[in-house]
Amino acid sequence: MRCQSLDQMLDPQHRVRMVWQYVVSLDLTELYTAIQAVEGGVGRNPVDPQILFALWLFATLEGISSGRQLTESTTRDLPYMWLCGGVSVNYHLVNDFRSAHGDLLKRLLIDSISVLLHQDLITLDEVAQDGMRVRASAGASSFRRAATLAAAQVRAREYVERLHREHAADPAGDQRRRQAAQQRAAREREAKIAQALVELEQLQAQRDKQRRAETAEPRASTTDPEARVMKMADGGFRPALNVQFVTDQQTRLIVGVAVKNQGSDAGLMAPQYAELCADYGVTPKRYLVDGGFAKKDDVTLLEAAKTQVYAPLPSGAV
Repeated sequence: MRCQSLDQMLDPQHRVRMVWQYVVSLDLTELYTAIQAVEGGVGRNPVDPQILFALWLFATLEGISSGRQLTESTTRDLPYMWLCGGVSVNYHLVNDFRSAHGDLLKRLLIDSISVLLHQDLITLDEVAQDGMRVRASAGASSFRRAATLAAAQVRAREYVERLHREHAADPAGDQRRRQAAQQRAAREREAKIAQALVELEQLQAQRDKQRRAETAEPRASTTDPEARVMKMADGGFRPALNVQFVTDQQTRLIVGVAVKNQGSDAGLMAPQYAELCADYGVTPKRYLVDGGFAKKDDVTLLEAAKTQVYAPLPSGAV
């Protein structure tokens, strides 16, 4: 038997301690305001946002992006248990926190890079942009056409209404909790179907704009509406998202991130360049991309802004 606290068992030099010190130093007033909890009021005490923020930050450093995997780590791995300090979390809580505060995470990234710029630790004179297709959490069978999605939306709405009626008729303890979980799952599915219909309209408009002569009827996923079927690195086609990274070549720091549902990188250089200049108030001298980004309009725009573009020449060019 070893009678030790979590703090005693954790290595004094473990990097999770530095993560916590960094999070404590941040101004997270926005997260605390969103709680809207009052001392002495009814309801369950909320989890401190510092804990949730630190969990995701450390998980990112450890290469963990799944809410379920993160939640499992808080009951199994000492660094995550130390961050929680006895507070229990579930994957719904951590996933909702990440999706609700994406803008804040972006602002913290910008603020951190701005400080480095001010201290002349980085210059952003030379940056590079590249895209990586990431497999989406959607199977090929989850893609549905407009008529199928509309019918699914009707069934989902009817199911939610039926659960509400059953809940009103029998509000007993265990039954109420089960029905609450069913209602939440049904509402989430209905919201995903509605989003899939919106994405379907956007996809149809995009296809109409491109004036393709003969195309199959477009489809959208009911589990990940923003996903698109893309060609992956192994040559196969799977539902995915196109993650764009902009990196400072001197320090290898990632200074810009964007997630797109466009399979091709063509046309994505100019928007990311404009966002980089606006975020940090600088104009890079050199911009490195691969051949997929080398669209004439984008290259012309960057050259006009006094940024030299380095990219492979198109096939057959002299």
